[in-house]
Amino acid sequence: MTLRVAAMPLLLVAATASAQVAAPPPPAKVAPVAGTPVLPAWTKPAIRGAWNDAKRAPDARAKALVSAMTRDEKLTLVFGYFGTDFPIFLYKAPVEAHAGSAGYVPAIARLGIPAQHQTDAGVGVATQGGAAVKRERTALPSNLAIAASWDVAIAHAGGAMIGDEARRSGFNVMLAGGVDLLREPRNGRNFEYGGEDPLLAGTIVAEQVRGIQSNHVVSTIKHYAFNDQETDRNAGNSIIAHSAARVSDLLAFQLAIERADPGSIMCSYNRVDGAYACENSWLLTDVLRTDWGFKGYVMSDWGATHSTAPAANAGLDQDSGFPFDTQPFFGAPLRQALDSGAVTPARLDVMTHRILRAMFAQGLFERPVSEQPIDLPAHAAVTRAAAEAGAVLLKNDGDVLPLAATAKRIVVIGGHADKGVLAGGGSSLVYPVGGNAVPGLLPKTWPGPIMYYPSSPLDEIKRRAPGAEVAFADGSDPAAAAALARGADVVIVFATQWQGESFDVPMALDGAQDALIDAVGAANSKTVVVLETGSQVAMPWLGKVGAVLEAWYPGTAGGAAIANLLFGTTNPSGRLPMTFASSVDQLPDPAKPHAGDVVYKEGATVGYKWFDAKAITPLFAFGHGLSYTRFATDGLTATAANGALTASLTVRNTGARAGATVPQIYVAPVAGGWEAPKRLGGFTKVALAPGARQTVAVTVDPRLLATWDEAGHQWRIAGGRYKVMLADSATDIRQTVTVSLPARTMPATWRAR
Repeated sequence: MTLRVAAMPLLLVAATASAQVAAPPPPAKVAPVAGTPVLPAWTKPAIRGAWNDAKRAPDARAKALVSAMTRDEKLTLVFGYFGTDFPIFLYKAPVEAHAGSAGYVPAIARLGIPAQHQTDAGVGVATQGGAAVKRERTALPSNLAIAASWDVAIAHAGGAMIGDEARRSGFNVMLAGGVDLLREPRNGRNFEYGGEDPLLAGTIVAEQVRGIQSNHVVSTIKHYAFNDQETDRNAGNSIIAHSAARVSDLLAFQLAIERADPGSIMCSYNRVDGAYACENSWLLTDVLRTDWGFKGYVMSDWGATHSTAPAANAGLDQDSGFPFDTQPFFGAPLRQALDSGAVTPARLDVMTHRILRAMFAQGLFERPVSEQPIDLPAHAAVTRAAAEAGAVLLKNDGDVLPLAATAKRIVVIGGHADKGVLAGGGSSLVYPVGGNAVPGLLPKTWPGPIMYYPSSPLDEIKRRAPGAEVAFADGSDPAAAAALARGADVVIVFATQWQGESFDVPMALDGAQDALIDAVGAANSKTVVVLETGSQVAMPWLGKVGAVLEAWYPGTAGGAAIANLLFGTTNPSGRLPMTFASSVDQLPDPAKPHAGDVVYKEGATVGYKWFDAKAITPLFAFGHGLSYTRFATDGLTATAANGALTASLTVRNTGARAGATVPQIYVAPVAGGWEAPKRLGGFTKVALAPGARQTVAVTVDPRLLATWDEAGHQWRIAGGRYKVMLADSATDIRQTVTVSLPARTMPATWRAR
């Protein structure tokens, strides 16, 4: 979910929150809503029918139930309410909604149709900021951190954990699954998404959604589509050639939808080729339904519906989050559109069928939700493991890390490391057990509060170094911090960048932290920088420090995870899910983000593909990540048979520590002709004990070998020789073999089986 709300202009005064933030747009112009919305009330007991037979297929059950519904009941199902009081609109949430929740769709008691209780969701069970009481729940690391794990098991376990908490909190719909490609590193919501590559993002997000839905909870995949910046997010117009869209952003969604089978897709705020995403028939019908065969329902983002008949007829099934639209488009206006014939009864039946089908498919009828105890310690262990798997060791000159047990004097500086770890802002914010560790930072309200989870890295470092003197400085005085750092065995600087919904950020650390790190690094070369960021940042001080650990937003147990990584209790194994540029001058459009038309001149040449195509050397490459042990990958072979390309390789741990690595397979036609010199074709994560070896096989989805033929409306693989490359990152190719592929076309409806 995203919210379109009013706020005072934001003044961020804390050193950890000094990004220049634009105020969100003014409130939508809706008539005041006095009191609780009037909802249907039924006193008769629920009637039963063929839809109650759980042995029948979801489509058959939905068809039977739709035939038993009145028009008013169908209209109830396609219109959702915000679940939290919103005084700025004089809005009082339905009393049946869970307090502080994102959304609510009423039950239809006559037919036994359960209510939909919706929660935000990207990293856990969120509470809306306006709620009087905040649910204290477990937060995963940011979605970008999960993507940085390159680990489907980690993604699935995290999804299963937050899905369990949703269910035990009384929710049966999670507004999760952010898969928008990371085209713009300054996008304020990058931390909610899965990185820059369609295969990686689609795979990892799909696995998280599968984990959520294993709890009989509907999950969305969002924000569909091309929702790549927050600047002018309610009206900005994303413009991209359809052939380029198919092999980039849309492919990420397609892979995620195929692998996860989500109950719902959430359409986004922005326009695409001039039409709002939530009334864009190309996106919602031509691509999603006709080509991809999606059978669930499309819900709007909160405030993203702009019409009644055009939206309904284009493919929107559920108008969400009243009162954030300018009108209750699927309320009384939809009733009027049915009366006038602008929307047909058959279309309303289709909308209703899709919603019910998803509810049947995920077990919402047979497995009602209720509030239950939550195993918070076990869930903290899940999120700690995810934070450790997703942290990326970017630099480690002279083996500064892991920290030696013999260190006698350790200096920790900055980042509120004495209190906790940073989280991203906006509707996805999870409130932690114990509350905000650093209350009072501005902004205190939307898109804040700026939240620090109470997992102190400083405390965890002290626990792991009981014999050392551990000193702390808040970093507000760079000269004093540098003086403290001189003579220390090691210095650890915690540096932060706060991102959040409704604003974009510079590609830089907040405040004067660059100057702080520069001063400390000059004073002591054994300086380790721990980054808690939502995306990439420039690092003008990189040459003065010994090590850099990208911890992202590490979640509920982030302090413990960071300490385990620093001391080597856990061996870093994360890899970058995005390219780190040296400066904005290396980006396709240094002047972005901007309002109005956002033309994707780079087309499908996103991230590492852009750097490859333009022969630009990045600061750190896509797929890069270091370890405390060493790996050798070799023995690459590739075969093409029965339309499938499979690569085989051997991985050996040649070092002295157990660890995990991520062999990456890139592919490219020898003759060229793609948007970039190569594409990621496959990957796997391999954990090995010292001296162990393992042979693994990676199969390449044929769409990753194809271009999209817009005129023929099909995938097309050019016949010829293809390079298959075994790599440690997008810039570190270890071995290359070639294989011949026959020419091939695949229909738009083709999918992996």
